[in-house]
Amino acid sequence: MPDVRLASPRGRWILLTTVLGSSMAMLDSTVVNVALPRIGRDLDADLAALQWTVNAYMLTLAGLILLGGSLGDRYGRRKIFVVGVVWFAAASLLCGIAPNAGTLVAARALQGIGGALLTPGSLALIQASFHPDDRGRAVGLWSGFGGIGAAVGPFLGGWLVDGPGWRWVFLLNVPVALLCVPIAVRHVPESGDGRAHGARFDVLGAVLGALSLALVTYALIEAQEGSLVVTLTAVAGVAAGVAFVSVERRRPDPMMPLDIFRSRQFTAVNLVTLCVYAAFGGFFFLGALQLQVVVGYSALGAGTALLPTTALMLLFSARSGALADRIGPRIPLTVGPLLCAAGMLLMLRVGPDASYLLDVLPALLVLGLGMVTLVAPLTATVLASVGTARAGLASGVNNAAARAAGLVAVAALPLLAGMGEEAYRSPAAFDDSFELAMVWCAGALVVGAAVAFATVRPLPPDCRKPECLHHGSITAPPLEGVRSKGRLGG
Repeated sequence: MPDVRLASPRGRWILLTTVLGSSMAMLDSTVVNVALPRIGRDLDADLAALQWTVNAYMLTLAGLILLGGSLGDRYGRRKIFVVGVVWFAAASLLCGIAPNAGTLVAARALQGIGGALLTPGSLALIQASFHPDDRGRAVGLWSGFGGIGAAVGPFLGGWLVDGPGWRWVFLLNVPVALLCVPIAVRHVPESGDGRAHGARFDVLGAVLGALSLALVTYALIEAQEGSLVVTLTAVAGVAAGVAFVSVERRRPDPMMPLDIFRSRQFTAVNLVTLCVYAAFGGFFFLGALQLQVVVGYSALGAGTALLPTTALMLLFSARSGALADRIGPRIPLTVGPLLCAAGMLLMLRVGPDASYLLDVLPALLVLGLGMVTLVAPLTATVLASVGTARAGLASGVNNAAARAAGLVAVAALPLLAGMGEEAYRSPAAFDDSFELAMVWCAGALVVGAAVAFATVRPLPPDCRKPECLHHGSITAPPLEGVRSKGRLGG
């Protein structure tokens, strides 16, 4: 049984290590969007290259995160966590010195692999190390500090882009890793799960899932060309998705057991997740560009402008979860997406002469309130929709679904909004396309609200409650702990 106490020196070192590691991945997912216009200008990259700068990272992270916890269970959670931190830092260094857009995209894909190793490992280390009496408080501190990191990410990214340059958005990860790794090796106890040694890794399932996402993403980004290659790629992506489902159905120990979707509530909440996080992914990708390309903000100004959404989530997510416990998840999961849709539509007022106080801030406050309303109840409903033994797996699937939704949205929205390859270089053209994109995002959120209203049911009184009460990430719902056969949940 783990016996490290939070108040002990070793306990504080473990908490510091996990916060440093997870903050690398969380910061990276929020700061890069602010740097995109400068990256495009310096590397002479078109809009498709900027889409891939975001999506290459999300692709490998979403495709491999379900395996990250399993690797730690078999080979040692500290070992895999350290490998993930080193891998992430090395890929970040490659991003920082990338001479062209192609190298940057490849390095971002490598970053996602590191993120898939360290993201689940950070929470798993807390759960495997701390005494049960201190574990809840340790998880709360971990999620709270992580939320602070997510909140300051856009501000920090903007400051780096306008100051030392966009390359430091990535290079900053290197000294963080140099601090994190020695602390982990010296102070964090190794742990694993003996039951995981008899299980096989579902490598084929992971490859097919990532391949399907990659091919569909490529087809969506390049669809404006209308070539035979794009059509064949789309067909191949669908075929890989069908093969993924077939493999997962037949394997004795699949990465994503399909029988988990027999729970109608679990399936419904994941449909809501797909709608909601597709809208979020599209908004934060295009919103950072809109504020800089059209409104004329600096990178620092754009990053600072986006702070209210993550700040509201960090401050009020725990209270939102408590409210949902009292009234049930159906109302929050219906009202939350509708508030977010209203925030998206308010962004239609954000144009060349927009006032921050009168136009930008109201939209972001409404959007932030909507995110506060829905994120905590969504996580609680996911955990309650399956048995306690599979809560970790359910959380991992839901987290991966959210990231995949954002990935597809970043690929599809410019196509749906009619953005050309050079659209972000023309304020007028980008503004017109941005307005249409916000309507698409609002539509996705309304669909999510309708699904929630029609399908979500009250939670059982004895269901498992989320451990991560404070949440500031805008890319995915919080991960929860490992609870079943060494599979990912935290």
